Amino acid sequence: MSSRPKQLGIIVVAVGLVGVGGWFAGSQMQSPADAAAAHRPPKAGPVTVAVVRRSLTASVVAQGSVEFASPQSLALAGPVGSSDSGSGDSGAGDVVVQRVTKAPVAGSEVKEGDVLMQVSGRPVLVLRGSVPMYRTLGPGASGDDVKQLEQALTRLGFDPGGTTGTYGQPDAAAVSRWYRSKGFHAEEPGFADRQQLGTLEAAVTTAQQALLEAQNQGSGSQGTDSKGSGGGTGTGGEEGRLQLRAAQQQLDAANAALAAFQAGYGTKIPAGEVVFLPDLPARLDKVSVKIGDTPSGPIGTVTSSKVVVQAVVPGSDAKLLHKGMTAQVETPDGTKVEGQLVALGDDVPKDESEDGKDAPGTSAGGSGDATAPVPVQVSVPAGKLTKNANGSAKVTIEVGSSDGDVLTVPIAALHTSADGRARVQVARGGKVVDVSVKAGLSADGQVEVRPSGDDLKVGDHVVVGQ
Repeated sequence: MSSRPKQLGIIVVAVGLVGVGGWFAGSQMQSPADAAAAHRPPKAGPVTVAVVRRSLTASVVAQGSVEFASPQSLALAGPVGSSDSGSGDSGAGDVVVQRVTKAPVAGSEVKEGDVLMQVSGRPVLVLRGSVPMYRTLGPGASGDDVKQLEQALTRLGFDPGGTTGTYGQPDAAAVSRWYRSKGFHAEEPGFADRQQLGTLEAAVTTAQQALLEAQNQGSGSQGTDSKGSGGGTGTGGEEGRLQLRAAQQQLDAANAALAAFQAGYGTKIPAGEVVFLPDLPARLDKVSVKIGDTPSGPIGTVTSSKVVVQAVVPGSDAKLLHKGMTAQVETPDGTKVEGQLVALGDDVPKDESEDGKDAPGTSAGGSGDATAPVPVQVSVPAGKLTKNANGSAKVTIEVGSSDGDVLTVPIAALHTSADGRARVQVARGGKVVDVSVKAGLSADGQVEVRPSGDDLKVGDHVVVGQ
């Protein structure tokens, strides 16, 4: 009997537990409609950003490369030394094969008057001048190339007696002194020249002898006339005069030929023994010949010792730039240098060492494409960034700045209304209102705005999206 009440109590407790479990499960279960409603996104509202007061600086930023300026391909303008042996030790029939006997050194600096290299034991010297070497310079030559030679000799301390632009004996003497100071002898007349001089001198002597003979024959026939006792007819006198005239003409021609040759006879500079460069000192950037080579093509590339930064900017940014602007240059190692924009677009010098090819990423000038990238060149102070040459650099050019701190909003907040005015939408008290503004400088995704009155102030939230 005592066990029945106990069993009844257990049953009651179990029923209670089942009820509690059912209630809990029911409270956690949702209908499909309720579940869909619970996962529905909240009602969309405007995305806003607070108005702030700050200063703005607009800049054009580009990635560039640090390079030595004014690269130029080097080649000899002609043979080094005379066409014959020049020393008198060999005959005129000898064939002279020119070989590099001392090669130029890449990375070295060359100054005016230096020996760049040697070919067959003869020097190749460097002078400053804008007119390239293109011919042998010697007695009788005249022109701008002779004048710049005379100017260079004067700068080096070998005064040729003025800058007349005509190569004379004073120039030849100055050239000889200059060569001796470098341990060489200037190019004197060679075997062929000496032989030619002897031939012309012999022609003058022969013509003089013929003239003397004609004169003697004429004097021997004097006193005989057409009716004289000699029974002459008078033709001998006329023949003598003709012979005398012919002999005089032959002598005049021989003297003229000798004088013309002597005008160019003497100490010369062969076309291959001087290289004129517009800027010195210069840096020998690359060398393409070695000892034993025949210097028939390019011998290397020379650059200025100055360093520049080459970069390209979008055409839209290029419109904001002009020469003379200050540029900040920063290299990957953290070096910062202040430079100056010195060339833009077609004014950027072409790389003559690469046959005038356009730089990578740039378009040829005159394309008319306003969006095409535009090359720029930035100069840096002498001695700066030399160790960074052939590396990369970031160029930052400031194109404008605000007048102190100004109200700014994201560019995305600015729009133009139907009346053509700039406006921003401001969220206030659950509403969105339009505020008319004047837009100013933009930079870094922000734009300066100037409202009328107090319609917009710091802390207001402007709409940038929905």
